[in-house]
Amino acid sequence: MTGPTSPISQDVLLGVEQLSKSFGNVRALRDISLWLPRGQITALVGDNGAGKSTLVRVLSGVHQPDHGRVTFAGQPVRFADPQAARLAGIETVHQNLALVDELTVWQNLFLNRELVRRLGPFAVLDRGAMQVKAREMLARLSVNVPPVRAKVQRLSGGQRQAVAIARAAGWGSKLVIMDEPTAALGVQETARVEELIAGLRAEGMTILLISHNFEQVLRLADRVWVLRSGALAGGRLTTETTGEELVGLVTGAIAG
Repeated sequence: MTGPTSPISQDVLLGVEQLSKSFGNVRALRDISLWLPRGQITALVGDNGAGKSTLVRVLSGVHQPDHGRVTFAGQPVRFADPQAARLAGIETVHQNLALVDELTVWQNLFLNRELVRRLGPFAVLDRGAMQVKAREMLARLSVNVPPVRAKVQRLSGGQRQAVAIARAAGWGSKLVIMDEPTAALGVQETARVEELIAGLRAEGMTILLISHNFEQVLRLADRVWVLRSGALAGGRLTTETTGEELVGLVTGAIAG
């Protein structure tokens, strides 16, 4: 299989070696090997059922692999659950965003990460500190959203996506996994979210982008891995491929 040349180990943030995962008689992943270089956007593409979601769930601690090895920041890892992956520095922006509509922007940013202060023997939520920190998180990413005390249910699709990305990127994350971040957005909001993603890379963030939009992949990503029927169909630098070639890899018309 041809593909992007493997970088030296210190340039790799996350590596996957011969990873396999089955559910009963269904082999969802078959001996997958790939890597994510530090500070780059790496795309993962494939048809429905190709194994993308299963791979993301393994990397984020939802599933345990049956075989193979995952390394992160140079160390072998095996995450028992998503919290363990988050503690290691892996955040995932799911397609459903996992935002609570009835809560405010700042409450969503601090969901399950609430700041507290001590009042004698009592601990109370430090709402003021969380609102200040929320403004700082959004300002750092140049996210144009309403005041942090606005409820998420009043936000547009692009604003909601921006809040989810800000939450993922705002906690010292080393890797942010984004699952179809612009799938439900219009042209203008897609452009704003893509600008936000490119800004994160400019800051040195490593991003794994799952997308069906090959034009978006070629615009944003540095390299792309293609899955087909649970196996790795190929890998390419985006400067050395085309949308037509990616379609061929996805469908099997072109050998990896």
